[in-house]
Amino acid sequence: MSGLAWSPTGALVGVLAGVGLLLAYAGLPMRNRPGLSARLDPYLQDTPRPSRLLAGETRQRGFLATLLGPVLTDLAHRVDRILGGAPSVRRRQLRAGLAPDVDRFRAEQVLWAVPGAVVGAGAGLLLGAGRSSAVVPTVLLTVVGLGLGLVAKDQALSHQANRREQRMLMEFPTIAELLALAVAAGEGAVGALERVCRLSQGELSTELNRCLADARAGANLPSALQGLADRTGLASLARFVDGIVVAVERGTPLADVLRAQAQDVREDGRRQLMEEGGRKEIAMMVPVVFLILPITVLFAVYPGFTFLSFSL
Repeated sequence: MSGLAWSPTGALVGVLAGVGLLLAYAGLPMRNRPGLSARLDPYLQDTPRPSRLLAGETRQRGFLATLLGPVLTDLAHRVDRILGGAPSVRRRQLRAGLAPDVDRFRAEQVLWAVPGAVVGAGAGLLLGAGRSSAVVPTVLLTVVGLGLGLVAKDQALSHQANRREQRMLMEFPTIAELLALAVAAGEGAVGALERVCRLSQGELSTELNRCLADARAGANLPSALQGLADRTGLASLARFVDGIVVAVERGTPLADVLRAQAQDVREDGRRQLMEEGGRKEIAMMVPVVFLILPITVLFAVYPGFTFLSFSL
């Protein structure tokens, strides 16, 4: 047994061969038999399929997309069953301005996890080069890289949602002032929203355009605006929508409500800026207390210790 040497190339070839065998086993016809729901689904649908002339423009899928699409879909379903949290994913996708498609997000998570697993496996092979028992660290680092890829995609979605909401919060005072000016000039609520959306750009304008589209499609304006409050996680926007809804339903002065809302958002932004400055000030004290102050004390005390050692 001492004559057998462990080589990273052989381990990598073995891992690739194992993955290939697993993919071949997963693609066997006996493994891909349609279930009962898939067999009954064509007979239970009472809605006719739409015409192709009314369908949108479809993109041609490439060779790799056609080849790896079923594998990614199956892996995405497995990841969703393991991790769960589909309502949270839909909520964050709506906050980020994306279509609520959990399957697509899980597929993207798989695509992020594969490079993480490859990097982890490569790090394990490099660390275990020349050792006889390096399979366990390689497997552990591969699993760690896989998990980091999944978590990184999830955190990226949360960061995207938070950044979009911050941009909406920065745009909100200006939008509210423009709406107040339009209402004070004699426009109605719908007319003011249309004018402001036509003259402005940004995330909040896009959401207000979506509310107007819902209102034109048949929903009343309060219900359409309530959809804006439901899609975002900002309390200030929820208060803004409540103020507009109350003003429209009860006939209260809308311009005063909008100006008050804009002033409240500015005050909240100023308070958050002061809180952030306080946190930064405390963070700046960490290197002063733990780095600069000990060195200063050392320089002040060291000559005295040196003098005492010479006098003794």
